[in-house]
Amino acid sequence: MATDGKKVRVRVRTTQAVYIGDILLPAMRNRMSDYFNDEKYTFLNLTDVRIQNTKEEMEFVCLNKNMIESITLAD
Repeated sequence: MATDGKKVRVRVRTTQAVYIGDILLPAMRNRMSDYFNDEKYTFLNLTDVRIQNTKEEMEFVCLNKNMIESITLAD
């Protein structure tokens, strides 16, 4: 499986929690907004995830894009 692309650390606010994790942007996408607005993807896949204000950490989280309120680059 190809892993070409750029790994970006993001903060994703949903209706239930705030997730901080890495997303792999495909090589042909330069911006996070291009990937997020692509209608062929219903879910946003994050790796190395932690939930803000908790000690919970996960290797992988798949978030429904319809539940996302905002996405920002993580510090």
